[in-house]
Amino acid sequence: MSKDKNIHQYLDELKEYAKESGYFLNPDPDFLFELAKGLYENEQRYGYPACPCRLSKGDREKDLDIICPCDYRDPDLSEFGTCYCALYVDEETAKGNKDFEPIPDRRKSEKSKTKTIVSPAFSKSTYPIWRCKVCGYLCAREAPPEKCPICKVSKDRFEQLG
Repeated sequence: MSKDKNIHQYLDELKEYAKESGYFLNPDPDFLFELAKGLYENEQRYGYPACPCRLSKGDREKDLDIICPCDYRDPDLSEFGTCYCALYVDEETAKGNKDFEPIPDRRKSEKSKTKTIVSPAFSKSTYPIWRCKVCGYLCAREAPPEKCPICKVSKDRFEQLG
């Protein structure tokens, strides 16, 4: 099987995921293919699809926040209409009704990363509270789910709040 065929299959999977999840992908087919190619190559290189627009450390633990879909996708979509690399776009951008504009990178350096503050209401739970860092899904249970039921990322993308 050729490398391009694998990338096309990978792109088809991205399209299916976006459709099932209610997200829109970049409407420019050439740009979309290049993003899929970058994600595919990073997955082959590192074992996970690190954002092709950011520098990966090659260590899953250190790159958890930039594994596609990254932790910053939804806030970027809400505020700017696209994620940082412009793989995901809002509906208006997908339809061509809104132009792309550069957006700032929300990713902070290791030194400046802050801990999530837990609401006092959560501290009364008898179970730990787990939050998906990608979509914000919350659950109270002994351990995070194997996969987020909302965005389908793996359990290592959850943080414990309480």
